[in-house]
Amino acid sequence: MSEASCRRELELEIPTEEVSKKIESVAKEFARVANVPGFRRGKAPVSLIRRRFADEIKGEVLQTLVPERVEKAVAEQKLTPVSQPHVEKLDFHEGQPLKFLAVFEVLPEFQLGDYKNLALEMPMMDITEEDVAKTLEEMRERAAAFAPVEGRAIEDGDFAQVKLLGTPEGGGEPLRAESVLCHIGAEETMEPFNTNLKRAKTGEHKNFDVDYPADYPDAKLAGKKYHYEVEVLGIKTKKLPELTDEFAKDVSDAATLEELKKKVREGLEHQRDHRHKELLHEKVLAEIVKLHDFPVPESLVEQQMDVRLERVVRSLAAQGVDPRAVNVDWVALRRRQGERARDDVKAELIVDRIATAEKIDVTEDEVAHELEHMAGHSNESAESLRARLTKQGTLDRIKAKLRSDKTLDWLAQQATIKTVAAARLQGQASAADAK
Repeated sequence: MSEASCRRELELEIPTEEVSKKIESVAKEFARVANVPGFRRGKAPVSLIRRRFADEIKGEVLQTLVPERVEKAVAEQKLTPVSQPHVEKLDFHEGQPLKFLAVFEVLPEFQLGDYKNLALEMPMMDITEEDVAKTLEEMRERAAAFAPVEGRAIEDGDFAQVKLLGTPEGGGEPLRAESVLCHIGAEETMEPFNTNLKRAKTGEHKNFDVDYPADYPDAKLAGKKYHYEVEVLGIKTKKLPELTDEFAKDVSDAATLEELKKKVREGLEHQRDHRHKELLHEKVLAEIVKLHDFPVPESLVEQQMDVRLERVVRSLAAQGVDPRAVNVDWVALRRRQGERARDDVKAELIVDRIATAEKIDVTEDEVAHELEHMAGHSNESAESLRARLTKQGTLDRIKAKLRSDKTLDWLAQQATIKTVAAARLQGQASAADAK
């Protein structure tokens, strides 16, 4: 058994007398309830029952004695399995001791490094007037109105209102749209639409092909060729509203443009603080993982690989993409998560050990506050949310997450943090990737 691994193997043996006693007990129970032709229920000889139901009796004996012996051995050796023990090299013959090998993984033993003196670099994340102006421009875009254009052909910057039918090469489900706006000349618009619809007039029909690249964001179109039949229904231009007090009232609860700018800045600062905390936690985790070198249970790594893959699937679904329709080698993608999953598991074990060492825990008030926050994003009360999470068995996971976050906050408070230009950090990241 190698200590450089979390795998443990226990050679176990159950005495002949205990095995024989259990076989006899199980056989008598079978005899009590078994239906045997020629005998009334419960009257068949035990010797006949043991011959007739030999495999079933053996299975029942193993299901009872083996887990009991494993549990006893684990307790005696003060081990903490993190995977379900499985049995190998089973040697079971009546009249002899029952021998087998129990194989499982345990949590690793390791010494904590100097986690109180981390040196971290964080980028400057100031909110500038340019950031506020950009957000206001985005708000103008969302509030824009489309005005019809008469008496001329489509020009760059116009929005062509079109009816289209797209037929995939080689057959398949066609794409249909009775009325859709196409931004001509825009970077996000496929070039064949720009080329063929520019200078077209209302009422004209156009036919052309579009080759979608393999990395096209819409998985249904990626790597395919479509033939389009397009009818120009009209031409529209986008009219952006002026930045005035009226605009502020229309798009928010602000009474003036200056008040809107203040609210925008506050919102950006809130987002900045959230991003800053996430990045700080990431850097703390990366540093403490580098400080510690120990094996981690492969079973936990496998679980974490599944968690990472589920995040990818949920992200695709949130974007309206059917994961089953995506041309992705899921097995290879899962395998590529291995190294990061291993670091995830290692980080979780280290943070848990630090929390224990520093006596960091979450209070009931902190749990209640988190439930109130979660309830604020749903249509249920904090009380019903607590009851549901408790029933689902997920409340303990939320408490563990709160404890982990609290520990990371504490570690960040102990660290030496140097603020540097974002460009410098990006350069360092690129150099690291190149290695």
